[in-house]
Amino acid sequence: MQTKKNEVWVGAFILIAILAVVFLCLKVADIKSVGNQPTYRIYANFDNIGGLKNNSPVKIGGVVVGRIADITLDTKNYSPRVAIDIQQRYNHIPDTSSLAVRTSGLLGEQFLALNVGFEDPDMGTSILKDGGVIQDTKSALVLEDLIGQFLYKSDGNGNSDAPAAEPAAAPAAVNGSLPATQHP
Repeated sequence: MQTKKNEVWVGAFILIAILAVVFLCLKVADIKSVGNQPTYRIYANFDNIGGLKNNSPVKIGGVVVGRIADITLDTKNYSPRVAIDIQQRYNHIPDTSSLAVRTSGLLGEQFLALNVGFEDPDMGTSILKDGGVIQDTKSALVLEDLIGQFLYKSDGNGNSDAPAAEPAAAPAAVNGSLPATQHP
């Protein structure tokens, strides 16, 4: 009888351990639920996507509102084209919104920051629908370029910054006398 009781306890412990491992895997993968939430797809073209990957988060103010579904190379202009799945409950995003590639912390994962634009039907703006395109994008910041700009004080186009102002000329003598600080 004691052996049967031990087997039940071992089985319960194993089951709890398996559930804990599944829970941790879902937490690490940042999966909110097992089921699929309804989404709609929008697109954006970038000059440089840095280290973005499929399934990277899309955030508005730090809140995950979608995921990157696919990254391809646009064959017309050879720039990265990103397909983004946005949760259906966030279906009121204007087409004047912008996307920027950001990094969580100094060495963290990269994600897309969605900055919500304005909606004004009088100006011809509209709400993004399935298949819509966000035109305003900001590419990934390349750390090497930033360090180079800082070290060499260049403006990003290879031009060095000129000194802000030339040193002030010595004051001219008035009526043949030197200022008080310049007597021989």
